[in-house]
Amino acid sequence: QVQLVESGGGLVQAGASLRLSCAASGRTFSDYVMGWFRQAPGKEREFVAAIDFPWRSTTYYADSVKGRFTISRDGAKNTVDLQMNSLKPEDTAVYYCAGTGAYVAGVNLRRINAYDDWGQGTQVTVSS
Repeated sequence: QVQLVESGGGLVQAGASLRLSCAASGRTFSDYVMGWFRQAPGKEREFVAAIDFPWRSTTYYADSVKGRFTISRDGAKNTVDLQMNSLKPEDTAVYYCAGTGAYVAGVNLRRINAYDDWGQGTQVTVSS
């Protein structure tokens, strides 16, 4: 059974940086694709970023975070990080790590239903 555990959330001021980390366990990860989503109060969960297989690490970003956020993974540690710079109040949300071992080319990694496994989430609050 896959477990995804997020860490690194917190309260920061606008313009600051935070680094989220997601530790994965419970399976081999050579074919595991991972991503980050977020959900603000009263809003639907939305895509933030994704990174595909460890041997390729192609990245995908939501337009709202492109140029400010960077997703990366460490294949040896089975972790995926989200470096968030120039944070804005509208980035305030619970951030969720997601993963799937069933990714095939053509699947849209920006969709929630592309992922089978989810973490519990970590709160990020950006004050103005």
